[in-house]
Amino acid sequence: MRVATWNVNSIRARVDRVTEWLVREDIDVLAMQEIKCREDQFPLLSFTEAGYDVEIHGANQWNGVAFASRLPMEDVTRDFETMPGFGKLTAAGALPLEARAMAVTVAGARLWSLYVPNGREVADPHYEYKLDWLGKLAEQTTAWLAANPGVPLALMGDWNIAPLDSDVWDIHVFDGATHVSPREREAFARFETLGLTDVVRPRIPVGYTYWDYKQLRFPRNEGMRIDFILGSDAFAELVTDAVIYRNERKGTAPSDHVPVLVDLDIPIGDDDRPMIF
Repeated sequence: MRVATWNVNSIRARVDRVTEWLVREDIDVLAMQEIKCREDQFPLLSFTEAGYDVEIHGANQWNGVAFASRLPMEDVTRDFETMPGFGKLTAAGALPLEARAMAVTVAGARLWSLYVPNGREVADPHYEYKLDWLGKLAEQTTAWLAANPGVPLALMGDWNIAPLDSDVWDIHVFDGATHVSPREREAFARFETLGLTDVVRPRIPVGYTYWDYKQLRFPRNEGMRIDFILGSDAFAELVTDAVIYRNERKGTAPSDHVPVLVDLDIPIGDDDRPMIF
């Protein structure tokens, strides 16, 4: 089974690129982030014609996560329990939840699509929100692993953290900035202490997943590695290969992120729905 994650940076702007890539690379399940649309605005027809069903969690022109799969998706969950909100208090006195997390179960694997808050600047309230969000996610991950230790679990998506100095093109450029701060890196490392591992890095030790549109970052290869697939032991045991699709940053109207994929040793049988080429 081929499972991938991709921050698409507006699915309506890039639907043709995404669906063409799905078909060309024979992807079974794609976790998307930053779809930037409501469910009624999502370009469903293009995915349906390509042979994929879609589950969507989007609220407005910001954030948003989704899954596209040509295999049945079960146990669809939007948001995780205790997920913190951000912004102005609602009439009920609660912080509004942003569309940043959803999960599906496919062929027995529990898959989460995550768009971790950016953090903006270390002194910004969004930075503390990011750390709180990650902390609550870690607490929930502990509970998920304890309740279902044999279920392959993967937390996939845009983590907005570069855990190693080598995950940015020049660590000195990031002095005092978010994405590389000690507290963010500690929050990321916590998931490894819980029993998750980066299942891509052992196979691809070097490589970026994001290049800003500004200042010719991509031609200069001034990128960051901030998109990850963290898997439980049961998930990691199934991984047979991994790919970072750097070339998807090229061409017309690319996302500033590229897809990250893992191949899993999960038999899925024949899918009798036609693929459109």
